[in-house]
This record gives sequence, C-alpha cells and structure tokens, in this order.
Amino acid sequence: MRPQSPATGQPTAVPHVTVRLSGTRRGVRLARRLAVQQFTEWTGLPHDCDAAHAVALVTGELAANAVTHGSVPGRDFRLALFLPPEPAVVRVEVTDTRPERLPRHPAAETGSPDAVSGRGLLLVSVYARRWGCEVRDAFTKTVWAEIARPS
Repeated sequence: MRPQSPATGQPTAVPHVTVRLSGTRRGVRLARRLAVQQFTEWTGLPHDCDAAHAVALVTGELAANAVTHGSVPGRDFRLALFLPPEPAVVRVEVTDTRPERLPRHPAAETGSPDAVSGRGLLLVSVYARRWGCEVRDAFTKTVWAEIARPS
C-alpha cells in the first residue's frame, strides 16, 4: 500500500501510517505494538533492538497520556507514524481531544520521588531526539516525538 495524503489522496514522499484507536488501556497497548511492527517493517531492524524499544516506550507514554489526560469519554485518539528521509528519525504523533490540557515540560514538575506515576514525559525526553505539542484546531492537540533510528 502506498502512503497517501489524507487531504488529497495523492501519493506522498514520506512513508506514514495513521490509525484511530480506542481511548482505553487496550488502545494504548495496540498503539505500542503497531508502532514497533511498523518501525521494524520500515527499517528491517529486529523487534528487540534498542531503537524499537525506544519507539515502544515513547509511543506507549504518549498514548497513555492521551488516554489518561486528553480523553473525553467515548472519543478515540489517533496514532500517526512517519519515516522522513532526513533527519534519520521515526516521528510518532498522538492526537487527542483535549487541546486545553497541554503537557508540561518534565523539568517543571516537582513530583515526589516516591510517586508511582508522573515520569512519562521525562522518559520521552530521554528517549526522543526532540518532542513537542501542537494545537492545530479548537478540538484536538497533537503531542509528537522524534526517535533516532540507526542509519
């Protein structure tokens, strides 16, 4: 299947995949598995390489945040994966339905060292080359991360 632009239906130069998933823990698990599967198909790298682990971790954290903090009951989230030729990264985007709830930078958080949650974006910032958030319309926000891939 050739990647196509959702707006025009024309072939695009950057390989990508977009899928809507349920705003549940099951949707998070599926997002993580789909991301690793697509990454290994694109790159030919094994599922257990460091880059695939980074893709799994980052995708899982972004999807979990979308379900936990960005979800409106009954609404899905969207996972999009891109493989741009330059720079050598895989871009993971997770779009949810709560544009008013922007993620805070992990350095700004002053959580307890004993807390069992609250470190997801810190892990994303460690494993991703860079990450950020974009509000593209009044109804959604997209949190994205770029993970380095071996050349």
